[in-house]
Parts: sequence; C-alpha cells; structure tokens
Amino acid sequence: MRKVSTGFVYFFGALGGLLFGYDTGVISGAILFIQKQMHLGSWQQGWVVSAVLLGAVLGAAIIGPSSDRFGRRKLLLLSAIIFFIGALGSAFSPEFWTLIVSRIILGMAVGAASALIPTYLAELSPADKRGTMSSLFQLMVMTGILFAYITNYSFAGMYTGWRWMLGFAAIPAALLFLGGLVLPESPRFLVKMGHIDTAREVLDTMNKHDTKAVDKELGQIQEQAKIVSGGWTELFSKMVRPSLIIGLGLAIFQQVMGCNTVLYYAPTIFTDVGFGVNAALLAHIGIGIFNVIVTAIAVMIMDKVDRKKMLIYGAIGMAVSLFVMSFGMKFSGGSHAAAIISVIALTIYIAFFSATWGPVMWVMIGEVFPLNIRGLGNSFSSVINWGANMVVSLTFPSLLDFFGTGSLFIGYGVLCLFAIWFVHAKVFETRNRSLEEIEATLRAKAGEPETAHATK
Repeated sequence: MRKVSTGFVYFFGALGGLLFGYDTGVISGAILFIQKQMHLGSWQQGWVVSAVLLGAVLGAAIIGPSSDRFGRRKLLLLSAIIFFIGALGSAFSPEFWTLIVSRIILGMAVGAASALIPTYLAELSPADKRGTMSSLFQLMVMTGILFAYITNYSFAGMYTGWRWMLGFAAIPAALLFLGGLVLPESPRFLVKMGHIDTAREVLDTMNKHDTKAVDKELGQIQEQAKIVSGGWTELFSKMVRPSLIIGLGLAIFQQVMGCNTVLYYAPTIFTDVGFGVNAALLAHIGIGIFNVIVTAIAVMIMDKVDRKKMLIYGAIGMAVSLFVMSFGMKFSGGSHAAAIISVIALTIYIAFFSATWGPVMWVMIGEVFPLNIRGLGNSFSSVINWGANMVVSLTFPSLLDFFGTGSLFIGYGVLCLFAIWFVHAKVFETRNRSLEEIEATLRAKAGEPETAHATK
C-alpha cells in the first residue's frame, strides 16, 4: 500500500462530492445564458437542466453495483474520467443535442459518485469516526454548490461565460483522478478478494497504528467476508429488508421534503423582497456559504449525536420552517415584512436540512447494507434518490402553477411530518457500531446464523 495520510485519503475520497455539488448547482446560472445563445424553448431548457438527473440515475444503477466486483477505488477513478469528459463536452457543445448528451454523461459520474463515495468512506472509517468521515461527502457537495454560485457570478458578464461555468468542473475532476491513483482500496473489498495483508496495512493506517483495534476489525471483516457475494435476491431477502426500507425511505423523503425546490426558489424569493438580480446572486452566494458552515458543524457533531435524533429533529425544524415560509409567501405580495419572514424561514429550513437530512441520509445508506451487497444496496438507494429528485424537479413547476407558492410548501411541510413517523418506526440506530456488528444484528433478527451463507 502507498503510504498516505488519513487526511489525504478522506479528502480525495470525498472530492467526488464537490463535483457532484458543482455540476448540479452550476446549471442554475448557466442556463440563463445558454437559453439566449442557443435560442432554447422551455421544453429544451428543462432537458438541459434535468439531463444530469437522468444521467445520475443511469450512473448509480450501472456503475455503483460494479464496485462489488471491481472495487471502490477503480470505479472512483472511472468516475473522475467521466466527470472530466462530461465537463469539457458540455463546455464545448456547439448545439443543443451535444449539450444534452454531454450533460447525461456528466450525470452518470454524479450518480456513480453518490453511490460509491458513501460506501467507500464508511468502509475506510473506524466505527467511532464513521459518521464524521462519511458526512464529509455532503460537506463537499455543499462546497461544490457554493463554488458553482461563485463561478456563476464571476463569469456572468462574459458572452461565453456559460462555457467557462460548465468547463470549470474539469479541474477538480483531474485532481480527483490524480488523487485516486494513490488512494487505498477499501479494506472490506480487499478482504473479500483475499488480500488480507494489504487490508491490514490499510486498517493500520486508518486506525493510526492501533494494533488491537486493527486485529479486532480485521477479524470481524474476515468473518463477514466468508459469506458469498449476493445479488438482487439477497437485496430483497428477509434479512436485508430492514436495511432496504431504511435506504429507500431515507432516499425518497430527503427529496420529497422539498430540499431542491426550496434551493431553486431562493433567488426568486430574494427578488420578490426587492433585491436586484446581481444582489440576488450575491445573496445566493451568502446562502451557499451558510450551507457550508452548517454542514461543517454537522460533520463535527455527527458521531456525538444519534442519527435518528438528528433526522427527527431536522424534520421537525424543516416542517415548521416550511409552514412559516408558506404563510409569508401568501402575504408577501402586499407586505414587505411577510417577504422578509419568508427569507428568514427559508434560511432556517436550509440550516436544518444541511445539518441533518443532507449528510445523515448519505451516511446511513453507506452503513446499513451487508458487505456482500453493500455496493448494490447503496447503488439502488442512490437510484431511488435521483429518481425522486427528478420527479420532484419535473413536477414542481406544474404544482406551483396549480397550488401557488404558499399552499405548495405546506404540502412539503406535511411530508416532513410523515418523515418523522418513518424515522421513528423504521430506522435503527447505527452510531458507534461497526459495519460488521450492524450486519450481525440483521442476521440475528432474521434468524440466520452469521455463516449461514458461508462458503464451504
């Protein structure tokens, strides 16, 4: 194994999250200029924006499960190459269809990153640090979104500024590839492939040379690795069902609680209050900075507070914020004070999301699945998350026209209340438990001995 610091491993392991955030956030500013130069209709604009979501579904479905066969690190390198190709293809697109294809390619890398990185970070991290390390992914996502807002503002005055906005993502993609060349493979995957000595070296580095902790963790991993590789049959088996319910439920609720719609609507709310366009873009950058700060705080407390408590309190805060924001929107047309209340409520909503559901969902789907189908389970949850994202994004304009801003966000608030029930009833706690302990508990509850599927 190449000798690298744990900080290096965690930073470059999570760097794909920055590309994830940047490539999904940058289009909000770039589309204003693309629409004018390519003379796009509303239908075409919708496809330019949502092409990444379509690609993300494909990437999570195709590339994610392959990590169980080829390893997390190799697929992370492949994702970096796809990020690079998609970014440059988007920047140099001469017309609409080339741009759509490039955005789909880019989306495949985004989806692959969302399926790979939480699993990779979870498998590298000691149990008492796993929440903090895994939530670095969401911190990188928020940092990428902030960089996208800053880039949009910086190139807004250039005629070809949108090409720079989209192409800028090639730089971190190249860094991810170079860093990935020296990243270690997941010790869980190495044990699964029979590379015990290499796995011990990785664990020794990640546990800061704590021999006792390394021996204990390696023994647990070896015991679980005796279980043969599973597939779709095991993913839907009785034993995995609790994990599958958690993965799918958290993936869906994270989207249907309105996170993306609120972020998309933020500039409009700022202009409704009386901000000019440039001031609204600057205010959007302010929201991005706030997002990063709150997510950084969440990273620091992730292993000090139970995951279930974070999800429940986060959903309560988001529901109250949405109800207040809806009230403010109903009266913002004739009341400056009501509009200000809407902006404050929006900011509080984003704070609760960024501190809880944003990072915790990605942390937990990297934890709850058994080793032999962890890549498949994480990938399937990511596909559902991106599918829900696409449905919410595509239905938002129509629902907005039908219900109006005030009533629509009340609906998202009600879904936050359903999310509270779901977490209370269906989600089990994972904090301070090793991945092997979580898997052993699943098998015990299903009445299966730990080596029920072991090779003879």
